[in-house]
Amino acid sequence: MIGRQLPAGDVIKLVQWMLAIERTNDLSLACLEVTANPALDPFSFDSAQMYRNEKEVGSTILKFLSSQGNTSGLKREDMHFTSKLASNSSYDSARRSIKQSVQQCGLGYIDLFLLHSPYGGKAARLASWKAVEDAIADGEVKTGGVSNYGVKHLQELLASKPRVPPAVNQIEVHPFNTRTEITSFCAEHDIIVEAYAPLVRALRMEHGVIVSLSNKYSCTPAQLLVRWSLQHGYVPLPKSATKSRIATNGSVSGFEIDSADMKQMDALDEYLVTDWDPVDAD
Repeated sequence: MIGRQLPAGDVIKLVQWMLAIERTNDLSLACLEVTANPALDPFSFDSAQMYRNEKEVGSTILKFLSSQGNTSGLKREDMHFTSKLASNSSYDSARRSIKQSVQQCGLGYIDLFLLHSPYGGKAARLASWKAVEDAIADGEVKTGGVSNYGVKHLQELLASKPRVPPAVNQIEVHPFNTRTEITSFCAEHDIIVEAYAPLVRALRMEHGVIVSLSNKYSCTPAQLLVRWSLQHGYVPLPKSATKSRIATNGSVSGFEIDSADMKQMDALDEYLVTDWDPVDAD
């Protein structure tokens, strides 16, 4: 399994699972048990203040670690927990909000904390980033990043000469919305791209090219889309609350998409936005 090193020393595996904590902790625990394989650690969980699931995700992780299902003896440091600031505002407000997230999750610290969007304007973005930097300095956060940032927002942040540059930009990326300008800028500045909605929220699973290539590589459309992200060097975040699908989506090491087929998938770009699209926000 290929990993990428973050500045704070954390490793984000190039396959991560965004568990949908939408039903019960028992369901979440079942999903955790599926990924309880040393070959996949550290296990990564994507949360956010906006999702209102920090407490549930954190308690599920702690429950798993102390359960009989934890046959490998995994510890807190083997888990990678991400959360995000709901809205950019003043420094004091953002700093308090980060502290609340740490308290809510109950994990002692947050591995990766992101500014969820560029909304709020330049002053609020930069003030909120300073709060992230101070949270890192105080040991509440290991690594900082951003989400839904366009090139102009990244340029603005880097031009401010931050004490800690962003390690991650989490954006919607898939063959039907390749966001080449943003991903190229991130690559040039050593910013890891986390790709949310890598499965296009199942809106293009029956597209002719996806079906044809899935048949060619004897994989599911979801596996093909995850593999496309991996080969571009992104960190895909496929969302699933189904035990079997989490396991299936992770089985992508047995094949490689050839360069011609990668180009064919790249050419599917139609700027399909499946959620929100703040990358051009003022």
